[in-house]
Amino acid sequence: MSIFKRSINYIINKIKTTLLSLDDEDIEKICREFLNADRIFLYGAGRSGLVAKAFAIRLVHLGFQTYVIGETITPPVRKGDLVIVISGSGETIPSVMTAEIAKKIGAKLIAITSKENSKISKNADFTVKLSTKCEDKERARLSPLGTLFEASAWIFLDGLVAKLMEMKGESEKNMKERHATLQ
Repeated sequence: MSIFKRSINYIINKIKTTLLSLDDEDIEKICREFLNADRIFLYGAGRSGLVAKAFAIRLVHLGFQTYVIGETITPPVRKGDLVIVISGSGETIPSVMTAEIAKKIGAKLIAITSKENSKISKNADFTVKLSTKCEDKERARLSPLGTLFEASAWIFLDGLVAKLMEMKGESEKNMKERHATLQ
């Protein structure tokens, strides 16, 4: 099998194991936080930030008032808002600072990380632990750096979209009506 196919197979299997281990009741609780929030703010640094931005787009399609922290038109976070911070290590300084500030303001905080006892988790109302740690020798060659965490986070959040659609009674047709028309 080619290195490309081995890599794809490895990544898919690791992500599947990670995500299928998540508890359905926890997913329900997380989604209720979205439904109860005044507004939703997302933050992540580097590739985690790209995952956050992709999820923000889907939340807008679902009709949520959503912002990406750090963008020029993002309003200030307030009490009653929901902040989601995505960080594989949970220790990235800007992510930790964002989590601490959100908590001080009184916003609800969801941390998405691979480390449950990380600094962002200590401030979180709820932590989603995407356990992607692998000790096998293949990981560094087939899925280098934070690939497993970032890909798991992306698919996890897309799975949340389906659950939020169900809870809100949304359809793809309604979401298309909120899709950007100037692209």
